Amino acid sequence: MSQDDNDKRESRRIINRVGQETEATMAQRVRDHMEGRDADQNDWAEVWGTRIGRAMGVVILLILLWSLFSIITGG
Repeated sequence: MSQDDNDKRESRRIINRVGQETEATMAQRVRDHMEGRDADQNDWAEVWGTRIGRAMGVVILLILLWSLFSIITGG
């Protein structure tokens, strides 16, 4: 094999690894955000308030999207 082929194979391996790590990192960041891990863990009210508020935000977003879809489709 030529050096060029080896370089291409190594480049693809590195790009695939970075892609996998990025996906895992983003999933972990979203999970931590929704669980309120960025809130003060010593204050239970802040942790649960953050979790409830973020969950309500997702529910409201889904309701708005459903309403928009209903309006667009005429149903």
